[in-house]
Formats: sequence, structure tokens, C-alpha cells
Amino acid sequence: MRLLLVEDDNHVAAALSAVLARHGFSVTHARSGEEALQALVPDSDAYDVVLLDLGLPDQDGYEVCGKIRKRTSTPVIMVTARSDVRSRIHGLNLGADDYVVKPYDTGELLARIHAVSRRSLHEDGPAGGGSALRLGPVHIELPTRQVSVDGTVVQLTRKEFDLLALLAQRPGVVFRREQIISEVWQTSWEGTGRTLEVHVASLRAKLRMPALIETVRGVGYRLVAPAA
Repeated sequence: MRLLLVEDDNHVAAALSAVLARHGFSVTHARSGEEALQALVPDSDAYDVVLLDLGLPDQDGYEVCGKIRKRTSTPVIMVTARSDVRSRIHGLNLGADDYVVKPYDTGELLARIHAVSRRSLHEDGPAGGGSALRLGPVHIELPTRQVSVDGTVVQLTRKEFDLLALLAQRPGVVFRREQIISEVWQTSWEGTGRTLEVHVASLRAKLRMPALIETVRGVGYRLVAPAA
């Protein structure tokens, strides 16, 4: 996932960028509102999420948010020490998709980033607006919940399909184990880790493509799109 981090404090940006990189993000750092706007070319989908700190040296963060929204629909998460309700409402009215108050928990921030990204994906429709995902020989029909490989239908359980569809929405993006468990099993990570591993192994076997789902040690899993 490609993320634009707008933060004027280099130390904060470096620490946060390192955390995000460990979780599979490709981070571009903009140190001012002007740098952020230059990075966001109008009508471009260069980034999946913008993480916008409001305390910028050259422009008011709210003003920057408004300008971002005029040139792109990329989800924006505001980050600020202002915790009052009026400030939050103002930010959301300007087009922000979410609002995180400092100091924040890193796990919560990651969850919010993934949440706004999912909402954007669902609004646009998977795979460019279609009802199916095609990844090389793998074809995933979302409405009918049917999966085929080279034209041959593969019988999957409900959870196996949900897991595959989640990973296939963003090939190459690392999904954290906690996030997968939360979305597919609707529960917390504790005691469910082994279940996830079993389902991943089952998918690899049923699809006869062991390299399709890659384990990212210490983080989670990602889908490696095969050649057509």
C-alpha cells in the first residue's frame, strides 16, 4: 500500500515510516503542505492513503486537506493534537475520511489506515469496478463466491473464500495477521492464529499454487499475483 506521510518533524516521520514499512507500506514523506500538494497530481491514484499532520510550517493543515480533496479522492486521515469535537467535525467537513488524535496507539493507526482504504476500495469496486478479480489463471467471482483456476472450479469453504478474496483485493500488499482475523473471523487474534495458518495451507493446496500466498515473517500474508 502506497502512503503519503505529511509531517514536518523529521524524527517523528522517520520513526513512523519505519513502523509502516515493517507492515508492508511504501511511504513517501512530505515535509510541508506544498510538498504534499506537489506529490498529489490532480486525478492521480499515486497513493492509497494520505496521513496528514495538521501542524505544518507553511500552510494550515485544514486548508491543505481542502486542497487535497479538490484534486484527488485519495482517503485522507488527519493527525493532530486537537481533540475537541468541533475540530474533528471541521476536518471531516473539509473532506477528511478519518481523524486520529495524538498521542495515538500505532495499532489503532494501522487499523484506521486499512479501514479507510477498504472503504475506498469498496466504493470504487474491486479490480476497477468489476464484480470479479482475475489474477493470472485464478478467477474470483465475488457475487457467486466461485473460484476457478484455468477454468476449473475449485471448491472452497466460506472462510477460505473470504480469506482469498481479502488478499486478492490488493495483490502485493501485506495484510497483518490481526487484520485478517478481525475481518474474516470477526474476532480477536488470541487463540485464532493456528486457524489462519491452517486455512492458508488449505488454500495453497486446493489452488495447487503454493507460491500464491506468501508468508511475511512476523507480520502476516500477501498475495503474489501470478503471471497471466
